[in-house]
Amino acid sequence: MTAAQHSGELTCWVVSDGRAGIEIQCRGLAEAIGLQPVVKRIKARAPWRWLPPAFWFDPLRRLAPSGDRMQPPWPDLLIGTGRLAVAPNLAVRRASRGGTFTVQIQDPKVALDHFDVVIAPEHDRLSGPNVIATRGSLHGITEARLAAAAAEWQAGIVQLPRPRVTVLIGGDSRTHRMTRQHAERLAAGLAALAREQGAGLLVTPSRRTGDATLAIVRAALAGLPAVIWDGSGANPYLGYLALADAFVVTGDSVNMICEAAYTGKPIHLAEIGGGTDKFERFHESMARAGIVRPFAGRVEQWRYAPLRETEAVAAELRRRLGLPERASPQASAAEPAIGPALGASLGGPIDL
Repeated sequence: MTAAQHSGELTCWVVSDGRAGIEIQCRGLAEAIGLQPVVKRIKARAPWRWLPPAFWFDPLRRLAPSGDRMQPPWPDLLIGTGRLAVAPNLAVRRASRGGTFTVQIQDPKVALDHFDVVIAPEHDRLSGPNVIATRGSLHGITEARLAAAAAEWQAGIVQLPRPRVTVLIGGDSRTHRMTRQHAERLAAGLAALAREQGAGLLVTPSRRTGDATLAIVRAALAGLPAVIWDGSGANPYLGYLALADAFVVTGDSVNMICEAAYTGKPIHLAEIGGGTDKFERFHESMARAGIVRPFAGRVEQWRYAPLRETEAVAAELRRRLGLPERASPQASAAEPAIGPALGASLGGPIDL
């Protein structure tokens, strides 16, 4: 596919099972390329939704009517992620006779050469001529969105002293457990940070955090300079990213860590129970790059190059699609807001 084959803007689909944490990777990449995608949130009929992609036959007919349909006209570019999207995405590639450039984010668990491009974090250890390896996950954060969020939320935190530390708290997942012991250790460290360093805390839990953990944190921070989002009203997540001088992030979410790393500000990892070899490799990679350090009740200041992988991958895809280089890798101030899905990515992280 080349730019000369298209007289207008490329058409683009984003295909996922609708989980915000994975869908935002596709949407963020499409927008970084310079496209406004059509989002396809698909559902699969039984028993197909439980079967590996290799066992699906006639995949487009196995989609449930409760989800979005995938039918012609086929897009120029399809960006998909998640196990349920693999077989349908490949079916579109076949039906379009190769006219749809097909990109899969994360390991598809099928032969990689079925796709035009596979984008996977380096800790997945995939390799091949069509593989683009990233240090972590993609997302939809841009400088323009951060600037807008900072302006929106600044007035509500002027009373907090500096350094202002944004605290991103995850919780239980397939790979991690927030035990009472870990919650108490985190809460004690945050209280010490406020008392001994005079830090102001911006705390945002995720949907996985749990009432018990949040109650422990609230009790420890009572009377200290801290703002804790209670889950009601607008999600301050993006504003808290923009307004932080440093971060404390629980180590259970690749998304949260990579979104914080976009800012180039110090990230301190708070321990949480569980984990996998993949998470360990990811944490080690981020530490070697100078992006993260352990959290022990204090924050430090250091510098590293902001992690801008979505923009780098988008530039490479534009090259492979034969599209001209964009004038600026940053999104414009006039770009549409991602909306609730971006904040929701905190509640639905990629558990790699």
